[in-house]
Formats: sequence, C-alpha cells, structure tokens
Amino acid sequence: MRAVVIHAEKDLRVEEMAVPDLGPLDVRVRMKAGGICGSDLHYYLHGGFGTIRVREPMVLGHEIAGIVEAVGAEVSRVAPGDLVAVNPSRACGQCRYCQSGQQQHCTDMLFYGSAMRFPHVQGGFRQQLVIEERQAVKLPNAVGAAQAAFCEPFAVCLHAVKRAGALLGRRVLVTGSGPIGVLTVVAARAAGAAEIVVTDVADGPLPTALAMGATAAINVMAEPERLKAEYGAEKGSFDVMFECSGNQHALTGAFDALRPGAVIVQIGMGGNFTIPMNVVVAKEFDLRGSFRFHEEFAWAASLIGSGRVDLSPLLTATFPIEQAVEAFDLAADKSRAMKVQLSFD
Repeated sequence: MRAVVIHAEKDLRVEEMAVPDLGPLDVRVRMKAGGICGSDLHYYLHGGFGTIRVREPMVLGHEIAGIVEAVGAEVSRVAPGDLVAVNPSRACGQCRYCQSGQQQHCTDMLFYGSAMRFPHVQGGFRQQLVIEERQAVKLPNAVGAAQAAFCEPFAVCLHAVKRAGALLGRRVLVTGSGPIGVLTVVAARAAGAAEIVVTDVADGPLPTALAMGATAAINVMAEPERLKAEYGAEKGSFDVMFECSGNQHALTGAFDALRPGAVIVQIGMGGNFTIPMNVVVAKEFDLRGSFRFHEEFAWAASLIGSGRVDLSPLLTATFPIEQAVEAFDLAADKSRAMKVQLSFD
C-alpha cells in the first residue's frame, strides 16, 4: 500500500509499505479521508515543533476515517462495510491518569503521527490501517468519510468546551478562526452559548466562522480597537474566552473585553507567553488549559453521525494521495484554505 511519509523538513514522500497482519481484536480499515492538521504542517514545514523533531521516517496523519475491510475473530462492535472514524489516541489504560479518567494524560500514550516518542508512532495517512477495535467508532455510511474525518479535531474542541463549564446563555469569545477556532464555535453553539464573537488577524476565515454559528466577527488587525470599544464597557462583557490561535497578543489583547471572573480556556499552543498577572488577579480570571480529548471522540461521532452538526463547509479541498505535497502546500496557506483532506482511493 501507499503512505505519506515525512523524512525531514519539506521532505514529504509517498512510499510503498507493507500492510500489517490482522490480530483477533484488530480491525483493518480501508482509509478514505484524512485531514491535514497543524501538527502535520509543523512536521512538513519545520521538521517538528519545539524540541520535538523527526528522527526517522514517519507516516503522518491522525484525522482519519474509512471503511472497515476485515475484522479479527473476536471483534464484535464493527463489521466489514461499516464507516468508522479512527480514534488516533491509544492510552495504556493502566497508569494512574487512565485509571482516574484522564486518559489524555496517559504516561504511555501512543498517538498516531507523533514524533514525541522514539521510535515514532506511525500515523494514518496510508491506504490501509490496522487498528484496535476500541479505536473504531462507527458512523452511518451516509455521513461520508470526509465528515467522519472531522471527529478528531471536533473532539479537541468538545473537550475544550467541557473544560469551560456550562455555556448555556453565556457570552463567548473565540480568538483565532482556523479549523480549531471554527470547530470551537460549533461546539459552543451546541452547548447553548447565547453569543459567540470570533476574531482573527485576516478576513479570510471569518465568513466561515459566521456561517458555522458565530454571531459576530472582527479582524483585529484591521480594527485593533473594536473589541475593546464594543465589549469593554463596565469591566468587560464575555463570560468565557477560547484562545485558539496560540498567540500571546490574542490572549492578552482580549483581557479588556472579559468580565471579572471570566473563564479562559487556552487551546492553541504557541510556546512561552508573558501575561500581565496583575490583570489576571484583579479581574479574577480563571485560566484553564485544554489538551486533546478522550470520551469526546465518541461525542463528536454522535453529533456528526446524527446530523446535528454539518462540518462540510470547513472542507476547502481534497487531494489524491499522489498529490500529498500539493495538499500540504495549500493547507499551509491560511489565506486560501480552512481544512484540506487527502483521499486514499
């Protein structure tokens, strides 16, 4: 079969590789769709991120879905022909975090397409993938693999919304309108937020955010004073902020618009921030991190599979596996792309 393999910065190749054997509790999936994530782009553009570097050839990809082709003798949850979203997270189930229901913090996590461990954990951008039964989450076939492949990034946003607490009737600010920002809008809307304002430094993604449920959108580069002017009166307006850009200025630049006691959920990862702690203290902000997901993957599949959310407007383009380099180049151009997927047929 063919697979998309990163060797080093800007060295992405489509290569032949063997199909793994099928064990009694395994499922073999014929991959249909795979979304290019920000971490995939970091490996492609920079050879890694922070201190994490590609040290051996690694198959990329963790936003994946396909059709079950074969199952092991002891598999009962899915059958050949089923559409499944593949959960790329394989927690050990034994460490103290797994035992306490915090599987996203597993001390022996195997997460597809990650160079955090060595040997690296190979990813899902390949024509066939053998997974554990627990990783296969079934959706109605009519939903299609392209939408099913959104389960992973949507699960990230559902976990962030869970971290924020109750959103029913709340006023919400989302900074950064890339795929995670827009999916956070969808998740916040599903959780009952009354108002959702989104910001970005470019106009490009803002119409998509509005189409997916935002009530207002602001280009903070073109209108740097608008957020404070419209939402800063009486110590601020927003009850909850989701920071999705990973940019320090997006976080601190919104402080005037947050009311005292506001909850801030940091989703975007952007390295070290300098934060005015006097403002955090004086306005009693509640700053929370949000990392990956666990049970939220099944929630994402349920919301997508039931038709309660339609994420298809986020899909900019789909490329065949042979054009993986062109797909990654488009995905890296945020002025032209929201979400780019690969097709493995």
